[in-house]
Amino acid sequence: MNLKSTFTISIFLFLFIGPLAKAQTNGVSVYKFLNLTSSARAAALGGNFMAIKDGDLSQVLFNPSAISKETDNKLALSFVDYYSDISYGYASYANSFEKIGSYAATIQYISYGNFVYADQNGQTGGNFTASELAMVLGWGRELDSLFSIGANLKMIYSGYEDYTSYGLAVDIAGSYINPEHNLTVSLTARNIGTQLKPFVSRNIESLPLEINLGVTQKLKHLPFRYSIILTNLHKWDLTYYDPNDPNNKVDPFTGEPQKKDAFETFLDKAMRHVVIGGELLPTKNLSLRIGYNYQRRQELGIYNKMGTVGFSWGIGLRISKFQLDYSRATYHLNGSPNYITISTKLSDLF
Repeated sequence: MNLKSTFTISIFLFLFIGPLAKAQTNGVSVYKFLNLTSSARAAALGGNFMAIKDGDLSQVLFNPSAISKETDNKLALSFVDYYSDISYGYASYANSFEKIGSYAATIQYISYGNFVYADQNGQTGGNFTASELAMVLGWGRELDSLFSIGANLKMIYSGYEDYTSYGLAVDIAGSYINPEHNLTVSLTARNIGTQLKPFVSRNIESLPLEINLGVTQKLKHLPFRYSIILTNLHKWDLTYYDPNDPNNKVDPFTGEPQKKDAFETFLDKAMRHVVIGGELLPTKNLSLRIGYNYQRRQELGIYNKMGTVGFSWGIGLRISKFQLDYSRATYHLNGSPNYITISTKLSDLF
């Protein structure tokens, strides 16, 4: 791919995604489970997606340009023990074809557990459940030795008691891979779509659009790989005003919030887009991981007692013909979810 072709594709993506991003950032979105990190490896590196192309099938749900011949005939299962009775995860399988590229089929789900029917007087009568499901078909193809592209097509179902909704969405992604410098750069635009059947008639809600850019590089003389992810590039200001924040000062005469230092405000807004991760690779069978998510720390930490909120860690083990990944991510002082991902290549088993 020459420079002119790359520039043309970039302009197309900007013109195509720009209006969609503007239309979908306002208001409350549905199907937010689509953006929950399911991969134990990604969760350990701070959450969100990964810009790493090494045949890891757990990446393809968030970055379809990672679908390649290296993921051929692989199976990946992931489970997240979330808060309360909530759990979610996915199952993925990939296959490659010589002329048309590589494909990955994924079932992504979330279960919110059981709920008790109750009226305004506290009278109970039975139970009900709530869950959401997405069936995802992904495609990836290498354009040349440096560039690869990919896309996911998602059919979405959401059910809360007797209220149901259906939707359709696509992800598009592109990656630049330079083996000589151990560098990978990925750009993804996720959840571009619409509700086909809303929960309430004629009340169409937007989907949780995300446009992210990731850069990953492995050091030349050390077994260490670092990653920097820039999230939500379609929306600059991700902050909100919390009247309970002791750092927010109020004018004693007018009662209006006082403006913070301009540079401090700019830095806070910029850092809410940044996720940092590191992966130590002492052997080919062992990976030690750590990550930091600034936005998570600012939104979910308790004032004056932040603890390790926003930090995450994990480990990857190659045991026989299986890859086992485990991680924990601190969302709140109350506890940390457990992430487990198991993957294998079926042709190695049979």
